[in-house]
Amino acid sequence: MIGQLTALVRRYWTIISRPSVHYSLGFLTVGGFIGGIVFWGAFNTAMEFTNTETFCTGCHEMRENVFPELKSTIHYTNRSGVRAKCSDCHVPHEWTVKMARKIQASKEVWGKIFGTIDTREKFVAHRLELARHEWARFKANDSLECRNCHNYDSMDFTRQSVRAQAMHSTHLASKDKTCIDCHKGIAHRLPFIPPGQGPSDSPGQVVPSAARQ
Repeated sequence: MIGQLTALVRRYWTIISRPSVHYSLGFLTVGGFIGGIVFWGAFNTAMEFTNTETFCTGCHEMRENVFPELKSTIHYTNRSGVRAKCSDCHVPHEWTVKMARKIQASKEVWGKIFGTIDTREKFVAHRLELARHEWARFKANDSLECRNCHNYDSMDFTRQSVRAQAMHSTHLASKDKTCIDCHKGIAHRLPFIPPGQGPSDSPGQVVPSAARQ
């Protein structure tokens, strides 16, 4: 059996490595170049589709749980009409780290197949774990997705509250904290965190009770 498989592999290798009889090297080179462009275009188009709000809310787990919460925040509706979609906050913009994030997110397919959070009850049970994964990611990359839109050097402190001015001018200026430290509940409702496990790195942030989940 192994001998037959080896012979088959050798046969196909001989075929694909043999010089073309009917087409010139130039034709094959140009054809390969055009094929590469078509493949890259299709690949990039597919990647961009996975960044759309339609794709992100295509499953009921997202559409019925976190998406309604986003719609009630300033990131979705505001006076300027600038709206952040899911990928703006959860997918890096730089290509290399974007691909790494896509590979990491592929694990969500398994969650969908096995129904990890396919009910509201399961979602609530896993919510703190899911939130902590994202908090850790934002902490590790210095809230990169936040900074894609919010630039510290462009902040007008005179139009911020006194508390915001103090926090931004001290903690952000010294870089001892990053955006996610104080803005964990900015786009989605905070999960219930058991007593003693609260976000100690988030000054003044109040976590909801279990009854609000």
